[in-house]
Amino acid sequence: MSLYCMSDVGLNVPFPSLSQFLRMTKQYLPHLARLCLISTFLEDGIRMWFQWNEQKDYIEATWGCGYFLATCFVLLNLTGQLGGCVLILSRNFVQYACFGLFGVIALQTVAYSILWDIKFLMRNLALGGGLLLLLAESRSEGKSMFAGVPSMGESSPKQYMQLGGRVLLVLMFMTLLHFDPSFFSVSSSQQYKLLKKNNGIKKYIN
Repeated sequence: MSLYCMSDVGLNVPFPSLSQFLRMTKQYLPHLARLCLISTFLEDGIRMWFQWNEQKDYIEATWGCGYFLATCFVLLNLTGQLGGCVLILSRNFVQYACFGLFGVIALQTVAYSILWDIKFLMRNLALGGGLLLLLAESRSEGKSMFAGVPSMGESSPKQYMQLGGRVLLVLMFMTLLHFDPSFFSVSSSQQYKLLKKNNGIKKYIN
């Protein structure tokens, strides 16, 4: 008897128990995926609720826009993010919710001067990639053969949105990389000291 069986999702999975687990959880996985993609917006909206005064004072001090405009900015961010998350999770007006969250990203990029911080800019682009995946998932078109990569002779907008979303999501992981130019000079210096020390020991022994 083979150790592999075919699941309902069309994949070879080891052992019948894993196939049964996939069948049981298949209906919940899309909701979990959507929650993961919008978790940053959800966390930021909740944080603005608990840090209302700090956020308002920061915008007022940075832009000198006054109490009223600063309050409107924080309120717009809070309602835009939490409202968009609720609509996406409830599968109501998903496209409008995604466009609203795109607007929040653009607004925060300008308001918090993220445009000049490459690390936070890449994270915002990654958030945009997640919204592209949600936008593509909300469309009722056929699935791609290669998981988001456009097929030969196919120009479906959904396929290109999936591909662009996956590419932009990679930027989130690239922000975790740290390139230190002094690392090589430090390593070379340490190797030189170690080599010099070993040569001294050899001369002493001889």
